[in-house]
Amino acid sequence: MSLPLKPAKSTVFDQVSLGEVMLRLDPGEGRVRTARSFTAWEGGGEYNTSRGLRKCFGYKTAVCTAFVDNEVGHLVEDFIMQGGVATDFIQWRADDGIGRTVRNGLNFTERGYGIRGAVGVPDRGNTAASQLKPGDFDWDHIFGTLGSRWFHTGGIFAALSSTTAELTIEAVKAAKKHGVIVSYDLNYRPSLWKSIGGLAKAQEVNREIAKYVDVMIGNEEDFTASLGFEVKGADHNLSKIEIDAFKAMIETAVSEFPNFKVAATTLRRVITATKNDWSAILWHDGQFHESRKYPELEILDRVGGGDSFASGLQFGFMEFNDPQLAVDYGAAHGAFASTTPGDTSMATRKEVEKLMKGGGARVVR
Repeated sequence: MSLPLKPAKSTVFDQVSLGEVMLRLDPGEGRVRTARSFTAWEGGGEYNTSRGLRKCFGYKTAVCTAFVDNEVGHLVEDFIMQGGVATDFIQWRADDGIGRTVRNGLNFTERGYGIRGAVGVPDRGNTAASQLKPGDFDWDHIFGTLGSRWFHTGGIFAALSSTTAELTIEAVKAAKKHGVIVSYDLNYRPSLWKSIGGLAKAQEVNREIAKYVDVMIGNEEDFTASLGFEVKGADHNLSKIEIDAFKAMIETAVSEFPNFKVAATTLRRVITATKNDWSAILWHDGQFHESRKYPELEILDRVGGGDSFASGLQFGFMEFNDPQLAVDYGAAHGAFASTTPGDTSMATRKEVEKLMKGGGARVVR
């Protein structure tokens, strides 16, 4: 049984995402604490999927987010425009001149190397996106009049504030009303939830959102923390025990949320910050599908690899409506994204498909 996707020609957009987009400041091979210069990128867990679908796979995508109307906000907007993602639904907030009432989000991110793990230092309190609330977007216009085949959001955006949680619930309900496939990346971050109710609030919000989700993305730790399911024995590495834990988790989850049509996760064993075993697994219609394995994948920048997995998965369904191809495109796209700097993918569809078929890294001339 395939996903009930709208025909491509019936909608303006293939995919729309909802989330915060931050300015990422990257010290390159160095560390944040000793940096004298930074490379600027844009990034956000939900938005990254829209950019990957647009730049790698050529799909029409848009992002729903908010910025302060100042130079930093327009810098991030410029990055989004360079990525080809439609900016039609960006909300602009007046600049108070100091950032006392509203500001744009920053994310200082070290890539890590060898025994030194990647480090993220988000500076996103009181941001324009965190103040988004129900009623800020005309979902009937976006999903109904214009139309989208797919809607993606996630647990990071839902955790930014009580109003973003409410907005996420409003959005997934509206998407389902208009027959749009909804995907959600649980992406549990305890630091985001601790000031707005902690684990109990995370489960309350995520369990409400889950009622409207078709494609749920997250590992067994995300399912445990965000939805309250628990499977003992998982050690979260690329081994049979993790795959078995995920399978058991999904069997429990779909019995409570029969609306889940797909559940998927990457499988990573962190050998060092720059070397991971990498693959993915996907559940659909009672069957599990595993991707090609990429053992000892050499990592340049792991941030955004999971988002590129999600966008590859979405492409596999929208292009072919095939679960095996979806997990294969997702795993290969996520692997490729880990070999370049920044949150977002720099891969081409041709490169992804070559990797899926077992292609190597010989020089291309």
